Amino acid sequence: MERRGRAAPTAIFKSPVEDGLLLSETGLEGDEQADLRVHGGPDKAVCAYCAENLPYWSKVLGTCLAPGAFGENFTVEGMPESDVCIGDVYEVGDAVVQISQPRQPCFKLAVRHGLPEMALLVQESGKTGFYLRCLEPGEVRRGDGIHLLERAAGAVGVAESNRIMHRDKSDMAAAERLLEAPGLSASWRKSLAKRLAGHIENPTARLDG
Repeated sequence: MERRGRAAPTAIFKSPVEDGLLLSETGLEGDEQADLRVHGGPDKAVCAYCAENLPYWSKVLGTCLAPGAFGENFTVEGMPESDVCIGDVYEVGDAVVQISQPRQPCFKLAVRHGLPEMALLVQESGKTGFYLRCLEPGEVRRGDGIHLLERAAGAVGVAESNRIMHRDKSDMAAAERLLEAPGLSASWRKSLAKRLAGHIENPTARLDG
């Protein structure tokens, strides 16, 4: 992949796998993250994207998108951002996973799909997908069901989390609520804590967190 005439390493191109794979705290067996500064790690072991979002993007891009088009590890059904929450715990195959944060799209989506504003469009649409951490390693395979095991009382939804982080940055009460969400990733906790601290120092400022 190239960006501005320079080679950029990427692992955004995914292919279906029929055999079972081991999912561990660091991700799926055989999967790679090209830039570990912003991808991978315990809070981002798996990237999941909802299949029901693909027709929307197929229309935007004027082409038919297949599972894996967003570089996700799991293409899931029936789990839109509006219905799932930070901290949700699921059983998938022999593994147990937990939603840690919405996905934050990067420039590689734009390069892959030939649309410079793609990352911003994904962020503004709220159709971001989400990351999962692995709580219990195990084998997973294509077609496995994903079963909700646990949802905390008052859990903050992924769609609501996107609103708080990206669109309504002055909503400090919501930022505090999200910061307290069980299971929220360390990177989002850091960003929200910085936003709230800045608001206390300068309460009239609009912060970018």
